[in-house]
Amino acid sequence: MGPIDPNNPSAPENPPAPPQVPPPLPSSSRPAPTYAGPVPAAAPKRSGGGGWMWFAILLALVLVGGLGILVLFSVSQFSIPDSFAHGRSHSGSDLHEVVVRDDDSDNRIAVIGLEGVITGEYIESIDRTLVDLVRDQLDRAAEDGVEAVILKVDSPGGEVLASDEIYLLIERFQKENKDIPVIASMGSLAASGGYYVSAPCRWIVANELTMTGSIGVIFHSYNYRGLMDKVGIRPEITKSGKLKDMMSGEKLPEEELPEEKKIMQGLINESYARFKAVVRNGRRNAADLNEKENVEGGRVLSANWQEFADGRILSGNQALEIGLVDELGNFDVAVERAKTLAGIEKARIVSYMPPMRFPGLFSLFGQARAKAVKVDLGFPLQSTLPQGRLYFISPLHLH
Repeated sequence: MGPIDPNNPSAPENPPAPPQVPPPLPSSSRPAPTYAGPVPAAAPKRSGGGGWMWFAILLALVLVGGLGILVLFSVSQFSIPDSFAHGRSHSGSDLHEVVVRDDDSDNRIAVIGLEGVITGEYIESIDRTLVDLVRDQLDRAAEDGVEAVILKVDSPGGEVLASDEIYLLIERFQKENKDIPVIASMGSLAASGGYYVSAPCRWIVANELTMTGSIGVIFHSYNYRGLMDKVGIRPEITKSGKLKDMMSGEKLPEEELPEEKKIMQGLINESYARFKAVVRNGRRNAADLNEKENVEGGRVLSANWQEFADGRILSGNQALEIGLVDELGNFDVAVERAKTLAGIEKARIVSYMPPMRFPGLFSLFGQARAKAVKVDLGFPLQSTLPQGRLYFISPLHLH
């Protein structure tokens, strides 16, 4: 035993040494901890993530590039309407030739379609007025030296001025191109202005059931003063002369002056006389030319044809009887007649179409567009045609 501690006599003389703790092992040599629970599955490795990213980038580039091409194409096709331009910004040369029927021939017959209401207003989808389109198509037909032209009509008529301008274009074309006959092919409807533009043609073909005729002029308007009084609206008019508000729909019946209807009737009678002269001259010129060239089968106006020029609708059969048309048949019959008059046996049927445009694209970029202000009068008989104009149109198609 060792010496005794004087301060603690009960302590053992030699106390036991403290237990030796081994030094910690380096981290590289430590044993891995054990886990009694289930071992989780390893996370799957991603493969191909970069491919999807590149695909998305490529798709975005394609979309942006396509939009840029559309913008450039639309800008290249954009032009100011004729009503704002000092001159026409287009001609027959920018029309695309489309083969309607291929007959394995170098000869060509051009088809010009007149469908729907005849109007002189600018049409955005074709970048022209309808009158300009007919002018350009006729000019292109003359430049190409086609053998014949077929005017394919399916129209109830339309504005007096636009109908007369198309009539003059066809009349001038035939005078300047005597070797290119123009044949009218009437569809289901060729009434009023639809017949007006057909009248100067060298030959007119109609189906038996074609609705035609309706030779006359109409001025159509509404008097809505009674409706205004019901809702408490009263017009306040300041005018320079007593007839400045002539034919206004805001007038009471007792406020209408007798001169108003007399003046309007004079305008209508003048246009009506013009209509009858167009029919008379057109049919006479065609009959004279057919006789000169020994073409059989053409009709001449009957002595009493003006009795049927009172606005009534005629069938193709009735129109044939009084000489308003030359032949009954469909478009194929008109094609065969065009070949006969042109002195050919075979021909390709072509049409001239304006270039494709994207008129709605500019609205995506904030282009300002003038909108017409429309007033809903509360009843379904409102005319969709502009008011205050004279029309060569069937009254059945005013609404």
